[in-house]
Amino acid sequence: MKTNKVVKSILMVAVCFSTFLAKAQEASVEETTYGIQTGLLGIWAHREEKLTNQIALREEIGFDGGFWSGSFYPKNGFLLTPVITLEPRWYYNLNKRVRKGRNIDGNSGNYLSLKTSYHPNWFVISNYDNVEIADQISFVPTWGIRRNVGKHFTYETGIGIGYQYIFAKSVGYQKNEGQTTVNLNLRLGYRF
Repeated sequence: MKTNKVVKSILMVAVCFSTFLAKAQEASVEETTYGIQTGLLGIWAHREEKLTNQIALREEIGFDGGFWSGSFYPKNGFLLTPVITLEPRWYYNLNKRVRKGRNIDGNSGNYLSLKTSYHPNWFVISNYDNVEIADQISFVPTWGIRRNVGKHFTYETGIGIGYQYIFAKSVGYQKNEGQTTVNLNLRLGYRF
Protein backbone atom coordinates (compact mmCIF):
# COMPACT_ATOMS: atom_id res chain seq x y z
CA MET A 1 0.00 0.00 0.00
CA LYS A 2 2.77 2.41 0.92
CA THR A 3 4.49 1.63 -2.36
CA ASN A 4 1.35 2.58 -4.33
CA LYS A 5 1.16 5.96 -2.54
CA VAL A 6 4.81 6.64 -3.33
CA VAL A 7 4.32 5.64 -6.99
CA LYS A 8 1.19 7.81 -7.24
CA SER A 9 3.04 10.74 -5.65
CA ILE A 10 5.96 10.33 -8.04
CA LEU A 11 3.58 10.15 -11.01
CA MET A 12 1.72 13.25 -9.82
CA VAL A 13 5.00 15.19 -9.45
CA ALA A 14 6.12 13.96 -12.90
CA VAL A 15 2.83 15.11 -14.51
CA CYS A 16 3.07 18.53 -12.82
CA PHE A 17 6.73 18.87 -13.83
CA SER A 18 6.02 17.86 -17.45
CA THR A 19 3.15 20.39 -17.58
CA PHE A 20 5.56 23.05 -16.30
CA LEU A 21 8.14 22.08 -18.93
CA ALA A 22 5.53 22.13 -21.69
CA LYS A 23 4.52 25.65 -20.71
CA ALA A 24 8.18 26.73 -20.44
CA GLN A 25 8.83 25.36 -23.93
CA GLU A 26 6.05 27.54 -25.36
CA ALA A 27 8.08 30.64 -24.48
CA SER A 28 10.74 30.18 -27.11
CA VAL A 29 11.91 31.95 -30.22
CA GLU A 30 11.01 30.21 -33.46
CA GLU A 31 13.38 27.69 -35.02
CA THR A 32 13.66 29.84 -38.16
CA THR A 33 11.73 32.82 -39.44
CA TYR A 34 12.16 34.78 -42.69
CA GLY A 35 10.94 38.16 -43.82
CA ILE A 36 11.45 41.44 -45.62
CA GLN A 37 11.32 44.90 -44.09
CA THR A 38 11.36 48.47 -45.23
CA GLY A 39 11.86 51.75 -43.44
CA LEU A 40 12.49 55.38 -44.28
CA LEU A 41 16.11 54.66 -45.25
CA GLY A 42 16.27 51.22 -46.84
CA ILE A 43 14.98 47.76 -47.59
CA TRP A 44 16.21 44.47 -46.10
CA ALA A 45 15.66 40.69 -46.23
CA HIS A 46 16.31 38.76 -43.02
CA ARG A 47 16.37 35.34 -41.42
CA GLU A 48 16.36 34.61 -37.70
CA GLU A 49 17.59 31.26 -36.46
CA LYS A 50 17.10 29.87 -32.95
CA LEU A 51 20.25 29.46 -30.84
CA THR A 52 18.53 28.98 -27.46
CA ASN A 53 14.93 29.46 -26.24
CA GLN A 54 15.51 33.21 -25.87
CA ILE A 55 18.38 33.93 -28.28
CA ALA A 56 18.16 34.10 -32.06
CA LEU A 57 20.79 35.00 -34.65
CA ARG A 58 19.47 37.48 -37.19
CA GLU A 59 21.16 37.47 -40.61
CA GLU A 60 20.24 40.35 -42.86
CA ILE A 61 21.16 41.67 -46.30
CA GLY A 62 19.77 44.76 -47.92
CA PHE A 63 20.27 48.41 -48.76
CA ASP A 64 20.79 51.28 -46.32
CA GLY A 65 19.90 54.72 -47.65
CA GLY A 66 20.90 58.32 -47.15
CA PHE A 67 19.97 61.83 -48.27
CA TRP A 68 21.94 65.07 -48.61
CA SER A 69 21.36 68.62 -49.77
CA GLY A 70 22.86 72.09 -49.46
CA SER A 71 24.00 75.09 -51.42
CA PHE A 72 27.14 73.21 -52.56
CA TYR A 73 25.00 70.69 -54.50
CA PRO A 74 22.89 71.63 -57.54
CA LYS A 75 20.15 69.18 -56.45
CA ASN A 76 19.21 67.06 -53.44
CA GLY A 77 20.93 63.68 -53.43
CA PHE A 78 20.13 60.18 -52.28
CA LEU A 79 21.97 56.89 -52.20
CA LEU A 80 21.38 53.23 -51.47
CA THR A 81 24.33 51.06 -50.55
CA PRO A 82 24.56 47.33 -49.73
CA VAL A 83 24.71 46.23 -46.09
CA ILE A 84 25.29 42.82 -44.48
CA THR A 85 24.29 42.42 -40.84
CA LEU A 86 24.72 39.73 -38.18
CA GLU A 87 22.81 40.41 -34.99
CA PRO A 88 22.47 38.06 -32.02
CA ARG A 89 19.20 39.00 -30.26
CA TRP A 90 18.16 38.14 -26.72
CA TYR A 91 14.34 38.20 -26.53
CA TYR A 92 14.18 38.76 -22.78
CA ASN A 93 10.43 39.00 -22.13
CA LEU A 94 8.96 35.97 -23.90
CA ASN A 95 7.95 34.18 -20.68
CA LYS A 96 6.23 37.32 -19.38
CA ARG A 97 4.34 37.75 -22.68
CA VAL A 98 3.15 34.11 -22.56
CA ARG A 99 2.02 34.48 -18.93
CA LYS A 100 -0.03 37.54 -19.92
CA GLY A 101 -1.54 35.70 -22.90
CA ARG A 102 0.27 37.80 -25.51
CA ASN A 103 1.48 36.53 -28.86
CA ILE A 104 5.15 35.58 -29.35
CA ASP A 105 4.80 34.19 -32.90
CA GLY A 106 7.53 35.35 -35.27
CA ASN A 107 9.72 36.30 -32.29
CA SER A 108 7.35 39.00 -31.15
CA GLY A 109 8.91 40.52 -28.05
CA ASN A 110 11.42 42.97 -26.61
CA TYR A 111 15.09 42.33 -27.30
CA LEU A 112 18.67 43.38 -26.60
CA SER A 113 21.17 42.82 -29.39
CA LEU A 114 24.61 43.56 -30.77
CA LYS A 115 23.98 44.76 -34.31
CA THR A 116 27.12 44.20 -36.39
CA SER A 117 26.89 45.70 -39.89
CA TYR A 118 29.31 45.80 -42.81
CA HIS A 119 28.87 48.27 -45.67
CA PRO A 120 31.10 47.13 -48.56
CA ASN A 121 32.17 49.48 -51.33
CA TRP A 122 30.67 47.29 -54.06
CA PHE A 123 28.33 49.76 -55.72
CA VAL A 124 26.08 52.70 -54.90
CA ILE A 125 22.66 53.50 -56.32
CA SER A 126 22.30 57.30 -56.48
CA ASN A 127 20.89 60.18 -58.49
CA TYR A 128 24.50 61.47 -58.74
CA ASP A 129 27.20 59.85 -60.89
CA ASN A 130 30.44 58.43 -59.45
CA VAL A 131 29.30 58.29 -55.83
CA GLU A 132 31.13 55.79 -53.67
CA ILE A 133 31.43 54.98 -49.99
CA ALA A 134 34.35 53.66 -48.01
CA ASP A 135 34.05 50.15 -46.58
CA GLN A 136 32.79 50.44 -42.99
CA ILE A 137 31.87 48.22 -40.08
CA SER A 138 29.81 49.06 -37.01
CA PHE A 139 29.02 47.45 -33.66
CA VAL A 140 25.91 48.84 -31.98
CA PRO A 141 24.33 47.49 -28.77
CA THR A 142 20.60 47.96 -29.41
CA TRP A 143 17.33 47.77 -27.48
CA GLY A 144 14.24 47.09 -29.55
CA ILE A 145 10.74 45.72 -29.84
CA ARG A 146 9.17 43.55 -32.52
CA ARG A 147 5.44 42.95 -32.86
CA ASN A 148 3.15 41.13 -35.27
CA VAL A 149 0.01 42.53 -36.86
CA GLY A 150 -2.02 39.55 -38.00
CA LYS A 151 -0.20 36.46 -39.22
CA HIS A 152 2.34 37.96 -41.64
CA PHE A 153 2.86 41.68 -41.00
CA THR A 154 5.37 43.04 -38.47
CA TYR A 155 6.67 46.30 -37.15
CA GLU A 156 9.92 46.83 -35.36
CA THR A 157 11.70 49.71 -33.70
CA GLY A 158 15.09 49.94 -32.04
CA ILE A 159 17.63 52.37 -30.65
CA GLY A 160 21.30 52.02 -29.84
CA ILE A 161 24.64 53.82 -29.69
CA GLY A 162 27.86 52.14 -30.76
CA TYR A 163 31.10 52.35 -32.71
CA GLN A 164 31.74 52.62 -36.45
CA TYR A 165 35.09 52.17 -38.20
CA ILE A 166 35.47 53.64 -41.70
CA PHE A 167 38.21 52.30 -43.98
CA ALA A 168 38.66 55.73 -45.61
CA LYS A 169 42.10 54.94 -47.07
CA SER A 170 40.38 52.56 -49.49
CA VAL A 171 38.80 55.56 -51.28
CA GLY A 172 41.80 57.91 -51.20
CA TYR A 173 41.78 59.57 -47.78
CA GLN A 174 44.97 59.74 -45.71
CA LYS A 175 43.72 57.80 -42.70
CA ASN A 176 40.95 55.52 -41.52
CA GLU A 177 38.53 56.84 -38.94
CA GLY A 178 36.53 55.55 -35.99
CA GLN A 179 33.48 57.34 -34.63
CA THR A 180 30.34 57.01 -32.54
CA THR A 181 27.28 55.88 -34.48
CA VAL A 182 23.58 55.62 -33.73
CA ASN A 183 21.10 52.90 -34.70
CA LEU A 184 17.60 54.38 -34.80
CA ASN A 185 15.12 52.35 -36.81
CA LEU A 186 11.44 52.02 -37.47
CA ARG A 187 10.59 49.23 -39.89
CA LEU A 188 7.49 47.63 -41.36
CA GLY A 189 7.72 44.11 -42.67
CA TYR A 190 6.22 40.94 -44.07
CA ARG A 191 7.02 37.53 -42.53
CA PHE A 192 6.89 34.41 -44.73
